[in-house]
Amino acid sequence: MKREKAELLDGPAGGGGGEGESVNSKVLGLERRVLRRMLTALGEPPLTVVLWDGQQIAPSDGAPVARVHIRDRAMLYRLVSNPDVEFGEGYSTGRIEVEGDLAECLEQVYRALRRGRRGGIKSWLPDRMAQPRRNTLSRARDNIHHHYDIGNDFYRLWLDGQMVYTCAYFPNPEMSLEEAQTAKLDHVSRKLRLQPGERVVEAGCGWGALALHMARHYGVRVTAYNISREQLAYARERARAEGLEDRVEFVEGDYREISGQYDAFVSVGMLEHVGPACYEQLGAVIDRCLTPDGRGLIHTIGRDRPGMMSPWIEKRIFPGAHPPSLGEMMGIFEPVGLSVTDVENLRLHYALTLEHWLERYRAAEERVRKMFDETFTRTWRLYLAGSIAAFNSGDLQLFQVCFYRTGDPNVPWSRDFLYRV
Repeated sequence: MKREKAELLDGPAGGGGGEGESVNSKVLGLERRVLRRMLTALGEPPLTVVLWDGQQIAPSDGAPVARVHIRDRAMLYRLVSNPDVEFGEGYSTGRIEVEGDLAECLEQVYRALRRGRRGGIKSWLPDRMAQPRRNTLSRARDNIHHHYDIGNDFYRLWLDGQMVYTCAYFPNPEMSLEEAQTAKLDHVSRKLRLQPGERVVEAGCGWGALALHMARHYGVRVTAYNISREQLAYARERARAEGLEDRVEFVEGDYREISGQYDAFVSVGMLEHVGPACYEQLGAVIDRCLTPDGRGLIHTIGRDRPGMMSPWIEKRIFPGAHPPSLGEMMGIFEPVGLSVTDVENLRLHYALTLEHWLERYRAAEERVRKMFDETFTRTWRLYLAGSIAAFNSGDLQLFQVCFYRTGDPNVPWSRDFLYRV
């Protein structure tokens, strides 16, 4: 009881005074207890939280990695009621500020959150395990337009020169982003064991870098499908400028609309937008379009176990997205007789890729504000920083999964061919 009474009077509003002052002190004490309970449930992340009136709650052990400022009382209660969503909403609007390294702050929260879950946080946080919505053809188009059709000029500010918006591959961590993205294009192409004259289909081709790279450097013919109009316009113009129109065809179409026969299937950064309910359908498409000795590769953000995308990311950045576990991905391969032959996890490569993106984004934020507004600018800053934290902490993975038809005798004997340059 003594400790509780002291807590009620703690901070600038405590101390002697009249009846109204005492009531105000009790209210502030209640808010401190609510906040303390939330931090305990989150696993006691090493943060100092500063309330709008200057009161602070510091970590019990060790130095804080950052100071989180909550600017008003209503924001505190929104945060406590639904931290998964309201932290992002508050940060985007400036009602929450982070003093210190944003990515490091979030990484420590993610690491602490796992400890908190073991302590029973599931009974306190909102349910994140609801089933994802099925991505119908029309809904998939809406979701893709929401994220990818906000303007090529925006993405050009912070991506590499080829506009590759997926995890780079850093054989040497000191590589530039441009070098690492080219290394990724080669890494994928070598895994596919491409031969001159072969036919390749790509599902979800982004701005066209992989399709053009495979055609130019590996002598294949590529048919690339995409439902983002902005990306397709860019890719087609680049194919014309580089004289590759006769070897690369960019088709406005969903993966479900793929037709024809191909020696190799590849998808880099699309599966996150498909959803487990459609995996069997995707497997049927792959089975239908691959030749009898065909093979493929799927590159995707994933998880160690089934779980939902951050609800704030799903709401503001990637509607309809779902990073799968490897177990969920088997729903693509098992029903149609495809054998997984190789799995590589490039989690830390994605964290480093995002660090490059965030550095470039921060340097371009003034131009982003002029294109959009302050809320948009802060939203995307948080998205990039939070993604760094998720990959560094292991909350997210990056899987490259290679597959062949069951019983194919042409499966590589070893991985040596990947590293012979």
